[in-house]
Amino acid sequence: MPEKILQKLEGVPQTLLMTLLVRARESQRPGGAIRDEKAVEMMGRIDVDFSKLIMQRHDEVAVLLRMRKFDKHVRAFLARHPDGVVVHIGCGLDTRYDRIGDTSVEWFDLDVPDVMDLRKRLLFTESSRYHTIAASVFETGWLAELTPFASRSFLFMAEGVFPYFKEAQIKELFLRLRDRFPGAELVCDAHTPFVIWADNIHLALSGVKARLQWKLKNPHDVETWGEGIH
Repeated sequence: MPEKILQKLEGVPQTLLMTLLVRARESQRPGGAIRDEKAVEMMGRIDVDFSKLIMQRHDEVAVLLRMRKFDKHVRAFLARHPDGVVVHIGCGLDTRYDRIGDTSVEWFDLDVPDVMDLRKRLLFTESSRYHTIAASVFETGWLAELTPFASRSFLFMAEGVFPYFKEAQIKELFLRLRDRFPGAELVCDAHTPFVIWADNIHLALSGVKARLQWKLKNPHDVETWGEGIH
């Protein structure tokens, strides 16, 4: 049996354990909505007490529906742009690249160094079209790695990431991507003020230190951040 991996995660990176738990648990449920054997394997290899993560069934269903919705967005993008570039912001331990199974896509998984170190120890995916970037999305240096593909169509996606940060940070990132990659698409999830309040209670009960911050009442509010955002 492989030795268990002990890697302490704090703050926002800690939340990846919750989505991993959902994928692994659903994969082991008879008649489950998904089958993610890698999630089951990873959950067994991380030295973490998953029983402390409180996940009610409706929370799990919400995570699964969100995951499938993001998968659908990626497939739709690649149907329009077969040679497109996908950048998965805050990828955590997600296995979307394997789920999509597209051999023509240029794929970048991006997350902070601690997470990417854990990911490489658990998920070693080697491909000429698959790349990993260990950096915060709010830094700027990582953008240089995308420069060789600037003439191609881009899809940036952030699943369960942006609500944990301040609006000023999200706005700055939107404008930076708009300027560097004109015409790019970005898919993310956002929460109303009430959901932010309710989910922060849930996070506190689960012992997760991260808290949700960015609130969005109307999706069209994002269009007021600058010209060219639709």
